[in-house]
Amino acid sequence: MKKPFLQATALVLSVALLPAATSALSAVDASTYREMEQFMNVFDRVRSEYVDQVDDTDLIKGAINGMLASLDPHSSFLDAKDFENLRTQTDGNYGGLGLSVTMEDGAVKVIAPFKDTPADLAGVKAGDYITHINGKLIYGGSLDEAVEEMRGKPGSPISITIVRPGRDKPFDVSMKRAIIDLKPVTWELKDKVGVISINSFSSDTGADVQAAILGIDKALGQKPLGYILDMRSNPGGLLDEAVNVSDVFLSRGEIVSQRGRGKSDIERYFATRGDATNGLPIIVLIDAGSASASEIVAGALQDHHRGLVMGERSFGKGSVQTLLPLSNDSALRLTTARYYTPSGKSVQEGGIKPDILVPQLSDPDYKTRPRFRESDLRRHLINEVGLEDEVLEEDLKDDPRFKATAEELKEDGIEDFQLHYALQTLSRLGPEGLKVAMNKAAEKTAAQAAKKSAKAATASKN
Repeated sequence: MKKPFLQATALVLSVALLPAATSALSAVDASTYREMEQFMNVFDRVRSEYVDQVDDTDLIKGAINGMLASLDPHSSFLDAKDFENLRTQTDGNYGGLGLSVTMEDGAVKVIAPFKDTPADLAGVKAGDYITHINGKLIYGGSLDEAVEEMRGKPGSPISITIVRPGRDKPFDVSMKRAIIDLKPVTWELKDKVGVISINSFSSDTGADVQAAILGIDKALGQKPLGYILDMRSNPGGLLDEAVNVSDVFLSRGEIVSQRGRGKSDIERYFATRGDATNGLPIIVLIDAGSASASEIVAGALQDHHRGLVMGERSFGKGSVQTLLPLSNDSALRLTTARYYTPSGKSVQEGGIKPDILVPQLSDPDYKTRPRFRESDLRRHLINEVGLEDEVLEEDLKDDPRFKATAEELKEDGIEDFQLHYALQTLSRLGPEGLKVAMNKAAEKTAAQAAKKSAKAATASKN
């Protein structure tokens, strides 16, 4: 399926630039011919009459980027420089701040800081806007230019100016660049509970989670009370590794399915036999920065009642991007499918809703800082089911259990309330109690689905 698509794309581009090759476009209708002719007219007028001389390559790249930007936020064209940036981010070894960023209306917006990087330790948060770097205004520039400004020699100082929704005034954050050596998986022992943090889904993440389980068992000298799988602020990564991580904890059943353009274009991924934790209880921690591959894992464990999901509603990126090579140093990153959890639910826009909503009380800005999600991105894909009939649980819903302030928690030595609450829950309930909690959560979800189905059936009759 992918190879014919690439051939067709290359064909259309070549004809757009060389109109003489009309025989190759026999399948294109007349209206498309007229649009291509108009494109070439604009291209020629800009080349000949623009106030300054412009480079043809820049014009063509701009046209391609504009075409892809009209589709969705995740499709893009990668030239040689973009390839290099993607490689360094994937390798996770560069001098910088440790931020995942995007461009929104000319401003650099933070998707999430990576854990334990300079940006994270300095208090940069998801949803922040970066307006200045070392006093220099970067608004209106390109994302590549901003990224280049933020990277630099490890140890060198840098100051960024942040506009944070919910705060009246911008403020400066100073830090030092560091080698961003991202470890996909880290682990630690807390109160006889194994805490496994997954920071990204790169190559071998599944194997690293397996190794973390063995390391926890060896360090403790026995099996732990259970495991906490921390995927907060994890922007995602490779689909195959999301499947591998899910397979570590599941012994059977579907993990995820991806569905493309055609009705028959469906690919399903299943768990293999064997649960590396031997059925010990699992709590999955997610937040608004947990996206894509993180949501696949959380959704699979939730649907199979294998883990209790805690935290905040996740980002809601339910689409799959495929890297389609165009030449030796360029490629097309194109949205080619939507993915679905084992129950058949798409998380696009809506995300994964936790079984137990736990706000991050240790963050002093958690009440005033808006959450930034897929549904906030311009031209995001619309959920096929339609979320207008689904009332999403409010992230900041008042709950008598969650009244402590950040200052009070700090006095008690609690710097991460969500992790603290997960540890308390696992220790208090134990394996059997956690199973009861998961069953109750499943019953609640089933009741909500039945109510929604009945509502839809009544509406169709009327």
